[in-house]
Amino acid sequence: MPLFDIYSPEFDSNPYPVYATLRNEHPCYWHSGVKKWFLTRHADVSAAAANWKVFSSSQGNLVDEFAGRAGNTLGTMDPPRHDRLRALVQMAFTRKHLSALEPFVREQVREIIGRQAEARSFEFVSQVSTQITVSALSRLLGIDHDDPNELREKALLMVQTDPVLRTKAPIHLEAMDWMKALAVRHIAARRAQPQEDVITSLIQAEIDGEGLTEDELILTISTVIMAGVESLSGFLTMVALNLADHSQVRRSVAADPSLIPAFIDEVLRYNTNAQRFKRVAMQDIELHGQTIKKGDEVVLCFGAANRDERKFENPDSFDLDRPERGHLGFGGGVHMCLGVVLARMVTKLFLEELLKIMPEFSRNDDTLDWLPSTNFRAPLKLVLTREGTAWQGIEKVGSDA
Repeated sequence: MPLFDIYSPEFDSNPYPVYATLRNEHPCYWHSGVKKWFLTRHADVSAAAANWKVFSSSQGNLVDEFAGRAGNTLGTMDPPRHDRLRALVQMAFTRKHLSALEPFVREQVREIIGRQAEARSFEFVSQVSTQITVSALSRLLGIDHDDPNELREKALLMVQTDPVLRTKAPIHLEAMDWMKALAVRHIAARRAQPQEDVITSLIQAEIDGEGLTEDELILTISTVIMAGVESLSGFLTMVALNLADHSQVRRSVAADPSLIPAFIDEVLRYNTNAQRFKRVAMQDIELHGQTIKKGDEVVLCFGAANRDERKFENPDSFDLDRPERGHLGFGGGVHMCLGVVLARMVTKLFLEELLKIMPEFSRNDDTLDWLPSTNFRAPLKLVLTREGTAWQGIEKVGSDA
């Protein structure tokens, strides 16, 4: 009988006790239910993420993978082809491009948070994190879509798994088809009228003297959109959740914005939304008395590694003054999150503006509904309620103070 059910809502709501048991008693655990190995210690996860020759992503990186996706996206390629494709996509995420994007993002953040300035409470995911994320990524990638919540909904469905079927359900496959259709429309538009954006660069790119195939173009673009929307929106939601749950930390950051980078890193360590990603063993591996056979699927549990007491002192405490670094909140190795700089920039701007307008707030969700995903973890909804007599005021939304 397996020690845990990766598809259960109970595991989604709080995987950390299970992670602790695995780290301490079964650091290389064979899950007979899903036929996969689980690695949970920081040293093991970090080493596996860095060693793509032994732990390959070429057969898919989602625990429950879409048919036809493996080998056709950035996250499901190994070097050297991976490196060449990543270099093309990375052009959109350079500091030069992001510096040019920053004034637009700050303006959008102020406007989006400012819409809630008169509200006693509001739903954070649909009204704030989704809006910020889609506006930033749309501007950066050249996406044109009228409904941010629809785009977020489709991205969420793509990373979900049906807990009863224990695989992708028709609704998830339909979301994938919807996102691919969105990519197809943008590819056609850029072929007709090229722009200075990622989609145009990928259309025109050559790797090893050859352009990307149509399937590679569609799947890479749809995956970049999906991953960007889900990851950034999910992370902003986790940031808000941790602000609400750790009031003294929130007050410290509001009083001293220079603490924002340390706060972001601690959220990434303590409650990363990117919890688990799959690899395939390319050779037999002996680890902790177990033999991982060539061809076996291995799940790297980044969320578990970030709570490893062998790496972090008092890992289950949220510590703004934590001296240790080395969390795996953005993954590791060649497949480290492409949008690290973007995520830090958007989150910093978000925190600066939110804590000016709304330094005191709480959440009124005693029990959160969590995303049913074998890879990601984030609340589906998060209702925030202001405390005190009033917000700081709409006038601050447009100020530079």
